[in-house]
Amino acid sequence: QVQLVESGGGSVQAGASLILSCAASGRSFGRYAMGWFRQAPGKEREFVGGISKSGVTTYYTDSVKGRFTVSGDNAKNTVYLQMNSLKFEDTGVYYCAASTLYTSYNPTHYDYWGQGTQVTVSS
Repeated sequence: QVQLVESGGGSVQAGASLILSCAASGRSFGRYAMGWFRQAPGKEREFVGGISKSGVTTYYTDSVKGRFTVSGDNAKNTVYLQMNSLKFEDTGVYYCAASTLYTSYNPTHYDYWGQGTQVTVSS
């Protein structure tokens, strides 16, 4: 079992930066592949980025490549999502998730989810 708590969301202007944190309690991050997802009103939850169990490999959806960075700190049991050059279309509730298998674009492949943190970008 692992519990995930996101923080760092907020309301910003387009072009600004935010960093989201996902703190885990329970088993250490090294046992899980981690993903960040977001969900805008009326839309399905979509994969944003993720990091492998080893922490070596990161993955991103095309719309955030070059702007977002996923990183992890196993000592702190925390994974981060650095978001730069934010756009209006980045608005949504951001969730972190943990998978016992692998980093996946499919939310059904994740076993544990945080409660989400709201990110609002005004244009």
